[in-house]
Amino acid sequence: MISTPRRRKPKQLGEAGDETPHYAGHRERLRRRLIAAGAENLPDYELLEVILFVSNPRGDVKPLAKELLRHFGGFAAVMSADPDALDKVGLGLAGIAAVKSVREAALRLMRAEIEERPVVNSWQQLIDYCSAQVAHGKVEEFHILFLDRKNILIKHERHQRGTVDHIPVYTREVLKRALELQASALILVHNHPSGDPTPSKADLAVTQEIKKAAAPLGVTLHDHVIIGRNRYVSLRERGLL
Repeated sequence: MISTPRRRKPKQLGEAGDETPHYAGHRERLRRRLIAAGAENLPDYELLEVILFVSNPRGDVKPLAKELLRHFGGFAAVMSADPDALDKVGLGLAGIAAVKSVREAALRLMRAEIEERPVVNSWQQLIDYCSAQVAHGKVEEFHILFLDRKNILIKHERHQRGTVDHIPVYTREVLKRALELQASALILVHNHPSGDPTPSKADLAVTQEIKKAAAPLGVTLHDHVIIGRNRYVSLRERGLL
């Protein structure tokens, strides 16, 4: 006996056997919420999701976003992590590029806040910018801000990259670069990966050495700022310069 096959009732979203992923529509909803409510209202893991969308056009990136935050300890630490460290947690080339491009865009916005005006009149913006640069670094980095006669930023450069507790600083190279850029003043910046910005004897010694060598060249050392985790020490404010 031949019979007509019974038509099956379409399965509803979420029913057993449904091939539609559970995160279907999540990206569009998240993007719309970001635009309507503002990115500042998204929790860290959702903002990181949006950044990672470009690295995985169709997959669910929420688990990876949460794992990155858990592994590194926070959003800023993820943004500042080395590419090798991000790769080990499972982020591919596209994801690493997305994270690093977003970080650089944020730094350029912050740098724009301290350009075209005397740095000494934008001190808190300067500290915020320097903290974003090096506060979450795993090794010490020595940066130099070169200023003109009006104390306006000419250039910001990383001079050296060291180890977790040591960095070589060469006074001659610092001043050579200052003369090349025709800088009239300097602000030295470096981080302490331990999180404690208390200056060491070596920090104080190199500061005095650079100050003494710079003076005859007409270059003023305004400050040496040591960045820790969520706090900093200004040698000038401490009366140590």
